[in-house]
Amino acid sequence: MANFGLMVLMMTLCCGIGGISAMVYTVGDTSGWSMGSDYTNWATDKTFKVGDTLVFNYASGHTLDEVSKSDYESCTTGNSITSDSSGATSITLKAAGTHYYICGIPGHCSGGMKLAVTAAAATPTEGGSKAAPSGTTTSPPSTTPTPTATTPPTVVTSPTGGASTEQPSSAAAFAPAAAAVLAFISAVAIMV
Repeated sequence: MANFGLMVLMMTLCCGIGGISAMVYTVGDTSGWSMGSDYTNWATDKTFKVGDTLVFNYASGHTLDEVSKSDYESCTTGNSITSDSSGATSITLKAAGTHYYICGIPGHCSGGMKLAVTAAAATPTEGGSKAAPSGTTTSPPSTTPTPTATTPPTVVTSPTGGASTEQPSSAAAFAPAAAAVLAFISAVAIMV
């Protein structure tokens, strides 16, 4: 009976480890969401996809507004799809396509506080599953996933002096530890 419990635990760990590969991006890195940054240049070397999260850190006196393409291009304020002024806004990209963000304070968008990101559709993972449409859930794959390489986190300093990280929000980052746990559980199961 103890072996059965360990086997169930091992299968649960195996099935929950692979396949998630969403990234968390701190917009503007150490500069955050502020005047004088070049967000087009910041986004150039990044590949965004559905499920990734954009973290906007900004001081009071700024906002984060999601806007239409035409409002983005003309820096028109007042027609926001969403707006926040909390100082720390996290946006998860939920749909493929281009998403447009500006600071809604007059003059800030034209001063450079604007960002357009194009999110690619989610692709099948190594476990063979696809991203679920919004509002649905999926079961984990029933096969043991192939270990994936991890991306080490990049530590950045926020404008307030604290440190944050830009890293994959992936369970794959935990694969080495999970492999060690599975090896330990296997050893215990053999002994029992």
